[in-house]
Amino acid sequence: MKKIVIIDGGPRKTFNTASILEKIAEGAASAGSIIEVKTVRLYSLDYKGCMSCMACKIKDRASNICKFKDALTPVLEEIAEADGLVLGSPIYFGDVTGQMRTFLERLAFPWLSYNDYSITAAKRMPVLLVETMNGTPERNNSNGYGSMEHCIAQALGDPERLTAYNTYQVKDYSRYELAGFSEEAKRQYRDNHWEQDLQQAYDAGRRMAERILNINI
Repeated sequence: MKKIVIIDGGPRKTFNTASILEKIAEGAASAGSIIEVKTVRLYSLDYKGCMSCMACKIKDRASNICKFKDALTPVLEEIAEADGLVLGSPIYFGDVTGQMRTFLERLAFPWLSYNDYSITAAKRMPVLLVETMNGTPERNNSNGYGSMEHCIAQALGDPERLTAYNTYQVKDYSRYELAGFSEEAKRQYRDNHWEQDLQQAYDAGRRMAERILNINI
């Protein structure tokens, strides 16, 4: 059995990021019964960012998996043995959510060697980076996964990217102080693009699964 782990770094269980990741999971599962897909919601876990305990770098016991024990520990251990990884987050103030950032600290710091500055994960695997944002393709301030994308590429392999732009922030704009946005324009953009975004997510999930299966033939 091959496994893809999906990390949902968004706070809302049924909105933009969650919907995109659900389609990725469906696409991956459609590639065959030997593909297992597991989704982890970071906002449902009680964990911290890197504690600088340096336990992953103790001589003769160095590890490329974080040694600090909390609710994130089994997730990191599962990723180390997985065959594919999907990371998804809405973009807040130009960056991924705080929960995603702290997760990435715990994921990536053990990969880094302070002997030769190499970056090595337990195994390489296909990676998909997902962003959902209020910005448009022509106008956005997203830094996305930032410097962590370099670490991911070095440790796991060059990631594929999937971005859903100009997403709905709320279901009913009339209830909120959001006069800077035209609900009509947002709705029109969504009507023209959202189903395409979902299809692209489904296709990306299936593509990852098929790549994993081909790698292991």
